[in-house]
Parts: sequence; structure tokens; C-alpha cells
Amino acid sequence: MTSLQRISKIFQGLLMGFGAIILLIVPEKGYLVIGLILSVLLLVDGVRSLWFYFSMARSMVGGKLILYRGIIALDLGMFAYSLQEIPPVYIVLYLLVANLFAGVIDLLRAMEARRLWGHWRLIFLSGVINIVLALTCFLCFRNTALLSYLYAFGLFSSALIRITQAFRKTAIVYIP
Repeated sequence: MTSLQRISKIFQGLLMGFGAIILLIVPEKGYLVIGLILSVLLLVDGVRSLWFYFSMARSMVGGKLILYRGIIALDLGMFAYSLQEIPPVYIVLYLLVANLFAGVIDLLRAMEARRLWGHWRLIFLSGVINIVLALTCFLCFRNTALLSYLYAFGLFSSALIRITQAFRKTAIVYIP
């Protein structure tokens, strides 16, 4: 991992921790702020991926995957932004489904990492925390304050895991 990637991971962790603090301070309306931040981040990622595809990745191997990722991120960002006008139950449901999906992806990444190189425990822990929190939130679906606290705990744990991964030594030697 390069030093710029490490700084980016630390910044992402701090941003997630800031989101958790917002949810703890304003539990009744914090999900709107988190939903807005999530939609903006997805829109920016989608535009960035599409820009990369049209500027360079068209002729690369696997370039179409970047195109598909950009289109999906852009669509999810627009969908998340459109959820700001509907009742809060649907926004919370969208955030929980995204959290559950992230947990499943982390579990799959951990199984792959276990087979290939061995640094899998932290990824597995992140996936289990995300899935358990999402399932707990589904059980307490109507209480938005409790959902905000649970989601804040999930964001805070993800932020700590991301910052921890930034300080882990890499096994690959980079030649600058």
C-alpha cells in the first residue's frame, strides 16, 4: 500500500467516525445526513469511474468492469439522493440493506484472503459486525433513535478497522 493509499484509508476512517458522531449527536435526523453523504460519495465515485473509463480504461483489460462499476455507483447515488424526499423508514431500510451487503462482501473477501495470503481475521470481523448490526436493526425497525445508535456503532467499528488496515504493513515491495 502506498503512502497516498494509507492517507486515503485514514481519511476515510476519520470521515466514517465523523458520520458516527453525527448520528450520536442527532439520532432522530442523523440518517438524513448520512444518506445525503452516502449519495454524494456514490455520485462522486460513479463520475470518477466513468471519467477513468472514458479517458483511459476503454482499451484496458477489464475496462468494461470499470464502466459497469461507474454506472452502478452513479445509479445507486441518484437513488440514494431521491430517497431524501420519502418517509425515513425507507431511508433506514436502504442504509441497512447497504450495510448487510457490505457485510456479505466482507465475508466473501475474508474467505478469499484466507485461501490466498492469510490476513483475513480483520476483514472477517468487519463482515460479521456489519451483518449482526444489520440483522439487529431489522429487528428494531420502527425505533429510529435506536437504529441511529446501532448504525453509529457500526460506522465507528468500520472506521476503526479501516484505520487499523492503514497502519498494517504490506507484504508487497513497492519500487517508487
